[in-house]
Amino acid sequence: MDERNIAFARLFQAVREGVYMGTLGANSTSTLAANPHLKAIFGYPPDAAESLVQPFEAARFVDPQARQTFIEQLDRDGGVTDHLIRVRRVDGAPIWIEVSATASHRPLHPNQTQLAMLHIEALVRDVSERKKKEDQNRDGRYQMLQAEKMAALGQTISGVAHELNNPLATILSWAERLSERNVDEKTKQGLEVILGESERAARIVRNLLTFSRKRQTTRAMVDLNQTVRETLALRAYEQKVSNITIVEALTTGLPDVFADSHQIKQVLLNLLINAEQACLGANGKGTIVIRTSHDTDRGSLVMEVSDDGPGIPEERVNKVFDPFFTTKEVGQGTGLGLTVAYAIVHEHGGRIWVESGVAKSPKGKSAPNAKSGASFFIELPVSGQHLNAPAARAAQQPISLEAFKGLRVLVVEDEPALAVAVSEALSDAGFTVDRAGDGEEGLTRLTEARYD
Repeated sequence: MDERNIAFARLFQAVREGVYMGTLGANSTSTLAANPHLKAIFGYPPDAAESLVQPFEAARFVDPQARQTFIEQLDRDGGVTDHLIRVRRVDGAPIWIEVSATASHRPLHPNQTQLAMLHIEALVRDVSERKKKEDQNRDGRYQMLQAEKMAALGQTISGVAHELNNPLATILSWAERLSERNVDEKTKQGLEVILGESERAARIVRNLLTFSRKRQTTRAMVDLNQTVRETLALRAYEQKVSNITIVEALTTGLPDVFADSHQIKQVLLNLLINAEQACLGANGKGTIVIRTSHDTDRGSLVMEVSDDGPGIPEERVNKVFDPFFTTKEVGQGTGLGLTVAYAIVHEHGGRIWVESGVAKSPKGKSAPNAKSGASFFIELPVSGQHLNAPAARAAQQPISLEAFKGLRVLVVEDEPALAVAVSEALSDAGFTVDRAGDGEEGLTRLTEARYD
């Protein structure tokens, strides 16, 4: 055997991909050669005879139709590239493999001309771990898409409900005022019906607003650092192939935080994907830094996601959490991801904000070796209560309007019907009332007259 053949033999034995040569038919297969790595992929003993290693026999395929499709493509195209198949190892465990192969027809016997078998040379890779991560990411994207759809629905319902509030307030105001007047019994009954149905409509509007804010959560004491690591694991493969470097700066000894782990992962996943896309769009690569810290003064944990991308223009920083606002190309984003993140964080009693241009620490000091880019901060209360919760107010005694009769007041309202209703109600109570149709007119009236 010459040196070239010896080198090929060594490569066949040592290469870290499965190598297979054999014949493949509709109902049978035969193996001419199978290297050690192919045996390892399918769980054969290292000393198993190569003729017994049959990765493409019918029993190996989880889906019988997949085998037929594989053979038909080999027959039609003369080969396959990165063909994904789910097969079983010899112990029955399912795995995913990728096959790149060439195929040619060979007669059954030397004296036959009928082309009945395919002779194939194939490279086989075990891609089970990659497929698992892809499935996890797809599930995560699906859950995020569903959350974004729910957020869009909530925004629509909220907008409709707020639009209904003004005319309802007008109807209720007039109905209440008229019901207090001396009217005949039939008119009084009609006013009571109007008042009752208006209150019913108002309750429906309140229920719509409650629905638009409603999200089912399951909260428990959560290790924030572990949640960060689990979320990073979901993106590890994509970040590796996209040349994205992740720097973990997780403070040890953090107290657990009362939160919904799945929702916090959803928020972090959204921030990571945004950061990756920003870096890749600007530089074709990038570095993302994840930091966690404990603010003992505020009783909160702070998580920071910083990238070295192009940053966010100053005029857009205050808009990034608005529904449907996006800095991405058309078709690249819905503009709802950060809106959903904002809602989730606030439901947890926390806050989320962004700084662009210079990476800064949560307390406003410039970070060492700061670079341009965007930094998102999430602050969550350890106790699960709202940050800076307002102190409880002392109970107030009912106030009599008699003491305010004759005072001059300004009503600023851009809904004419509601403005009239409120003004009339205040006039009935003894106030002297002026009206302004908007804020600008209100400011003008304040410079022209004195109000109590």
